[in-house]
Amino acid sequence: MRIFLTACAALALVACGQTTPATETPVTTETPVAAAPTTAAEATAQDTCGASQYRAMIGTNIAAATFPADSGIRIIQPNTPVTQDFSAQRLNVIVDATGVITSLECY
Repeated sequence: MRIFLTACAALALVACGQTTPATETPVTTETPVAAAPTTAAEATAQDTCGASQYRAMIGTNIAAATFPADSGIRIIQPNTPVTQDFSAQRLNVIVDATGVITSLECY
């Protein structure tokens, strides 16, 4: 009887043991999505903010530039404090001390 109870207990423990399911790698036909840019250089290179449409303004005075209202464009002059949050869709217009647009960057 003791052997029978020990065998039943052992079978119960084996039945509760961890099982390892077979894993399969899912097959997808989707095109991989490019990773979102994490730096200003990557965002600018990918033109995530649409800077390319304003490239002709580089070298002109900011006073002569017009941008669409509510477009998420930030003008940065020397010694202007700016937030350090990263937004790949935000266009930053960098202006020198004389008011000339020197670069356009996404961050």
